[in-house]
Amino acid sequence: MSLITDSQTLADFCARLRSASYITVDTEFLRDTTYWPKLCLVQIGGPLADDAAAAAGGDDNVAAIDALADGLDMQPLFDLLRDQGVLKVFHSGRQDMEIFYNLMDGDLPRPIFDTQVAAMVCGFGEQVGYDTLAKKLVGAQIDKSSRFADWSKRPLTDKQLNYALSDVTHLRQIYDALRAQLERTGRASWLDEEMAILTDPATYRADPELAWQRLKTRSSDRKYLAVLREVAAWREREAQRRNVPRNRVIRDEQIQDIAAHAPRDQASLARTRGLGADFARGRLGEGVLGAVESALGQPKEAWPQPPYKPDIPPGLGPLIELLKVLLKTKCEEHGVAQKLVATSQDLEQIAAADDADVAALRGWRREVFGEDALRLKHGKLALAAQGRGVRLIEL
Repeated sequence: MSLITDSQTLADFCARLRSASYITVDTEFLRDTTYWPKLCLVQIGGPLADDAAAAAGGDDNVAAIDALADGLDMQPLFDLLRDQGVLKVFHSGRQDMEIFYNLMDGDLPRPIFDTQVAAMVCGFGEQVGYDTLAKKLVGAQIDKSSRFADWSKRPLTDKQLNYALSDVTHLRQIYDALRAQLERTGRASWLDEEMAILTDPATYRADPELAWQRLKTRSSDRKYLAVLREVAAWREREAQRRNVPRNRVIRDEQIQDIAAHAPRDQASLARTRGLGADFARGRLGEGVLGAVESALGQPKEAWPQPPYKPDIPPGLGPLIELLKVLLKTKCEEHGVAQKLVATSQDLEQIAAADDADVAALRGWRREVFGEDALRLKHGKLALAAQGRGVRLIEL
């Protein structure tokens, strides 16, 4: 197995790949008991130049890097990931990118290609798994038995390393197949917006002041939202400081209960479900009460505004349902995942306004769906059942 555990071998391996047009990248990490992901292994694959050599076990362009090895200097890997001349290929790479964002001082691998997004553009459905693509495009069957292994334990078994390396070896052929299909169909630019999101540092910035926006709430009461914001921010800072999962500090539903009742003393806080008197009297209880006081001490104009929800005029329900049918029809026709073209909120806004500020009315999405959506809305296009499908009729 190609397992790198020393700095010189890693430096030599990365130097060899600096001339590659692309590399495939994957990671194995743990996050069950920590706030920050604990990187255990990085798998890297370079282009396969000689199939015969690979079949004979001579594929030296693939290696697993033991991120937990004593004294290992990871800088050569980070330099390779920053190299603008080498494309970095991931599958569903958002979590991998977050790991590198934290390890590379806020920098990110660039440029990148995500095969899951590319597969959505190429008609493989929404959020298609790596093992599905490996089977369909490469004819490889992935052994999933090591998927939930404890990657922090050493030594790693041959079975674990085989599984880990398969995530980047087959990915090379998957990338080649998807890239060829994108070039053949002229859809390579369709990935640009998604790749821009994945390479934007703001995507991975854990700002405590914005943590409340991840909590699902239907309340539009600004006092509630103010307390929610401050308690969520306190929890985020506490979880980061202790490096524990957020819910180890206090659970989402408890934050929402605190926001609803705004307790200002220990006795009131202790009535929150699942907390109790010991929590309320301790350091964490003091932190929660301090966050509540901070929220209530702010001028009301500083309290958060309710999340924007478009004002959908009554009576648009049937039109929205027609737009959903059109979206499904057009996406099947073009072989692209619906999720990538338009969301339910997009359809609501298109139904309400022709100039809605939604991605579905811009660029390639407008060509695939948006233009016909507006024509359907204005009675210039109709839908009719035809056998087991739906036909578009010009009016």
